[in-house]
Amino acid sequence: MSVAPEVADIALAHYARQQALAHRAAARVRRLWLRINRGDISGSWQELAPDLMDAVSDAQTRAAALADPYLDAVTAAQGAGTATGARVRAGSLAGIASDGRPLISLLYQPVIEWKVRMAAGQSMQDAFSGSLASALRITATQVTDAGRGAVQAGMAGRRTIQGYVRVVQPPACARCVILAGKEFGWNKGFQRHPRCDCIHLPTTLIARNQYRGRLSGDSFTPTTRPGSTGAAFLDPRAYFSSLSPLEQNRVFGEAGARAIREGADMAQVVNARRGMTTMTAYGRRVQATTEGTTRRGSFYRAERARTEQRTGTRFARDRTEASRLPRFELRTPRLMPEEIFRLAESREDAVRLLRRFGYLT
Repeated sequence: MSVAPEVADIALAHYARQQALAHRAAARVRRLWLRINRGDISGSWQELAPDLMDAVSDAQTRAAALADPYLDAVTAAQGAGTATGARVRAGSLAGIASDGRPLISLLYQPVIEWKVRMAAGQSMQDAFSGSLASALRITATQVTDAGRGAVQAGMAGRRTIQGYVRVVQPPACARCVILAGKEFGWNKGFQRHPRCDCIHLPTTLIARNQYRGRLSGDSFTPTTRPGSTGAAFLDPRAYFSSLSPLEQNRVFGEAGARAIREGADMAQVVNARRGMTTMTAYGRRVQATTEGTTRRGSFYRAERARTEQRTGTRFARDRTEASRLPRFELRTPRLMPEEIFRLAESREDAVRLLRRFGYLT
């Protein structure tokens, strides 16, 4: 699936407008935060609270108001028209945090952090700087989340929209990168972290029928093309390749980046870190992962097939077969790429082990 340049430009322009709103809101919050009296932190914050609320909630409303024009433009570009039975109520997404709590309570969190930092021995200036960074992070996140929430609500109100593709904006974390270009249903929540810049690219029924199958291209890149409206990615490999080796190591870890450069499956490398643990195996302490080791996990299934081929024994696949076939028990820990590179005696040996433990096909 490739994305038409017109649709790509619409998505990038929407992203740029959202970012501008978030940056302006953060600038307002920064100016207000500098006015907090360090001799009466809580009291002076309470005086500034209405202005802080206004700075963030106003930006939330404006970000949410961008949803309908964005969805109209995308659906029109995909040939689905702009007719809809519902429009986004932008104000409904303002004044509340994306986790459901009142926005005012979230905006007070940096004050608590400020005091905790001082109690831990930080200087007044260092504690203040940390609280300011937290306040700016919260501001940007809440404005962006309001915009994303509005797009999600607007998609539900448009019957022609069947889902969305996740578009990754640099700089991105490893967890976001592996989701680049992945398509989700219209009612599937948007996974994000604080300061996440990824956006929805809605797909209509027409677009999905026209572009069936996996994404095979990334018409958002190259990112340095003269006149380009910005950088965004639909393909994890394209994003990885756009980074310098130093930046690849920073985002994916030195061993993880090395494994990916060797051809390892990026999702397997990144997901393995979720279940990373240290255990005793092969007569030594090793770094392993529990990811993929459950009965439905890819490594478990591969090991079961490998054992069946080696021993000629067939193991039960489900409960119905459990009464007449033995159940496979995984006894081999799944090594992390770091451990594989430490154990490997050569590049060929490293590739063999990467393939053995499910990082290479």
